[in-house]
Amino acid sequence: MNPNTVMMMVCGVLVGMGASFSGLGGGFLMVPLLLVFGYSAQKSVGTSFLAIVVISISALLAHNKLANVDYKAGILLGIGGILGAQVGARLIEHVSTANFKKIFAIILLGLAVYIFFKK
Repeated sequence: MNPNTVMMMVCGVLVGMGASFSGLGGGFLMVPLLLVFGYSAQKSVGTSFLAIVVISISALLAHNKLANVDYKAGILLGIGGILGAQVGARLIEHVSTANFKKIFAIILLGLAVYIFFKK
């Protein structure tokens, strides 16, 4: 097995655990990992979404068994997310990988600060 393939699978396990534990979908971990592997910003985001679909289905099944799913809220958020996803996919086409890394880092730092200081 190719070392890159093994590394991707190991990263997938770690991202799956992080996504299922935090509910953040895994993109906050998957995108930086793909950037480290040399993917462009656009390819990192698109590939991350494919992985997130697979991870999310697994996490949904696990959380459903524990009765931790509000289907109405999830579906409503998902319907809104459909429009946002279409707009976001088109916007990233106009952002260089270098600028994307900066924007992504600022968003992650902002979220970290917010969560850290929120009571």
